[in-house]
Amino acid sequence: MAKAMVYLQSGGPTAVINSSLYGAIIEAKKHSEISGIYGSLNGVEGLIQDELIDLREEEEDTIELLKQTPGAILGTARYKMPSDLGDLRYEAICQTILNHNIGYVFVNGGNDSMDTCAKLAKLFAQQKIDCKVMGVPKTVDNDLAITDHCNGYGSAAKYVINITKDICMDAKCYKKGKVFIIEIMGRNAGWLTAAVDLLPYTNRPDLIYLPEDSFEMDTFLKDLKSIYDLKGHVIIAISEGIVFERDTSTARIDAFGHIQLGGAADALATIVEKKLGLPTRSVELSLPQRADPILISKVDQDEAIACGAFAVKKALEGETAKMVIIKRVSNSPYKAELALAPVDQVANAEKKVPTSMIVGKTHMDPSFREYLAPLIQGEVYPRFKNGIYETAVLKKVKAR
Repeated sequence: MAKAMVYLQSGGPTAVINSSLYGAIIEAKKHSEISGIYGSLNGVEGLIQDELIDLREEEEDTIELLKQTPGAILGTARYKMPSDLGDLRYEAICQTILNHNIGYVFVNGGNDSMDTCAKLAKLFAQQKIDCKVMGVPKTVDNDLAITDHCNGYGSAAKYVINITKDICMDAKCYKKGKVFIIEIMGRNAGWLTAAVDLLPYTNRPDLIYLPEDSFEMDTFLKDLKSIYDLKGHVIIAISEGIVFERDTSTARIDAFGHIQLGGAADALATIVEKKLGLPTRSVELSLPQRADPILISKVDQDEAIACGAFAVKKALEGETAKMVIIKRVSNSPYKAELALAPVDQVANAEKKVPTSMIVGKTHMDPSFREYLAPLIQGEVYPRFKNGIYETAVLKKVKAR
């Protein structure tokens, strides 16, 4: 008997999160075994509250525009599901699944989202509900275990690289310039910050600090001062999660117990001005680094689409409690294959930049460049109207 599928987006958006949704929709439309294609609004909350929309009601052009639409078009959430599968929220989810004859659930997200994916798979097995659950990888932090890399990372890295180059070009204009401290996303893993290493030595940061490496304030100030005396300006790239003494007492804590980051560059800039008396400017790349549709990597977009489609194919083959992973076959020419891994091996695990890729505070090992270079290749040229790029707008017809 044909059954419906539901797709949900979870955690922080990326520039290609909607490309994975696009891939899943296009693939699902090819199969008569799928009776309905639904989207869950605001992640797992849509399943709890029975807030599903019918994606078959959307125009073809709207679906095409998903590929250049940043943000999570279905809405997202950082919602931690309880460990107790007897919780009333799980009962509500089961009722939503049964009410809409859903046989396939796709969870597009990162570490914490895969925890939700694993719990849903256990729930349906416990309740003897015939519903397959598949994870679709996504995170600009690139910190999901097992998979070679994550959808969203290549495009975010491409943005970080090019915007950092802009800053470096600007900083060189003055005979005596400033200390620029660029803050890049990365709580515990410095994959995004390390991306600046792909820039040529004529236009790149002088110092690079990742969460995986130690940060010693006195050494930092000494190195900074030496470079400033030599060049008349300094460019520093830091991950938002580097550890040094600063006030985080007013920072918010999310549902998963993660402290809300941000402000590291500002805090360091204050210290530099106070200790060294140098003119300093902090630059927080913030949300655009994960959302910009102009600098999307074609490789990243193609893989995001393929992961969404692959998840649908494998669910129809009977796979469940798995996440799609990317396996690199070769670097030159770049080639990768898709496979599956048990989602409970991915949930809440964290892949950091290996020490073998970290040389020091000025550059990465060549192995890192070989790893990242293929992932930022290829350009995507979005459609514009009146000078503004177009985005998809969903009708959001309620699922019956």
